[in-house]
Amino acid sequence: MSRRPRVAAVAGAAVALTVLAAGPASAGDPAVTDPRVVAHFDFAAGQNAENIALEPDGSADITFAFAHQVARVTEQGATTILATLPDVPDAQTPVGGAVALGIARAHDGTLYVTYATGTEKTGIWRVAPGGGTPEQIGFFPADAFPNGLALDEKCGTLYTADTRLGTVWSLPVSGGEPTAWATGAALEPTAEVPFGANGLKVHDGAVWVSNTARGTLLRIPVREDRTAGPAETRATGLAFVDDFAFTGHGDTVLAALIMADKLELVRPDGTHKTVLTGTDGLDNPTSVAVRHKKVYVNSAAFFDTTDPDPNLLLARISKNKLR
Repeated sequence: MSRRPRVAAVAGAAVALTVLAAGPASAGDPAVTDPRVVAHFDFAAGQNAENIALEPDGSADITFAFAHQVARVTEQGATTILATLPDVPDAQTPVGGAVALGIARAHDGTLYVTYATGTEKTGIWRVAPGGGTPEQIGFFPADAFPNGLALDEKCGTLYTADTRLGTVWSLPVSGGEPTAWATGAALEPTAEVPFGANGLKVHDGAVWVSNTARGTLLRIPVREDRTAGPAETRATGLAFVDDFAFTGHGDTVLAALIMADKLELVRPDGTHKTVLTGTDGLDNPTSVAVRHKKVYVNSAAFFDTTDPDPNLLLARISKNKLR
């Protein structure tokens, strides 16, 4: 199976989405400094670093997309494989084969992973604390492409963004079939770029979602009865945005722009600026995590045709200036 996604249309459309809603620097912006790559992964083995969840000790739990693996990477770069999802030889997905995508961690160390296969194995899989054999708990439509994943432990709900069907699904942590929690044009892909809702986070009473095709960041309020309110567009011009993370208690975001090899700081008013680039080590960045004064960025190197370098990058963030 090819290790490169079959998304030539995405690369070809990149030129059409290069206008960013850039804004001037603000005294309230957190600074991202001292970037360093702490681990390099094996591109040929399918170790495209896709999504990330953090452990209390600062280690990163990472999905390796085409290897169908979950790995734990220490801040010093030591890498341990925790689990391998089952092989699906007949997999047919928009990226050419089965792919492990989103990851979320419960307080007890249980990990949840999204797996897109084009078969009945598509859905959410659970990995016990410490690793082991994954167990499928969420059974999604075969043509779904569950991507970004977040866990709301207060209500025992998993939310995932379906990049192909333009849907946010909800699933109880006990498992079963998902519910289409939010739908609509704001979440859907476009004719030019077949990848819609992508990254997803639960934050301050809402589910936030990025849309890769539309270059947007959305906020979907969670009503008191747990249903979805109307989607609000909070930022535009984020060309080929993938995953994102909040920098603190406010609504400032760090977003990965996969085709541009950029990490973008998105302010609460929707303006944004670049804080890391390919010269810092980014190679098709796909996901971001923030804890205390540290920023973690995964690079998958999906589209790098010269010297692909899937990796994990760490940087510092000045939390004292958060908005």
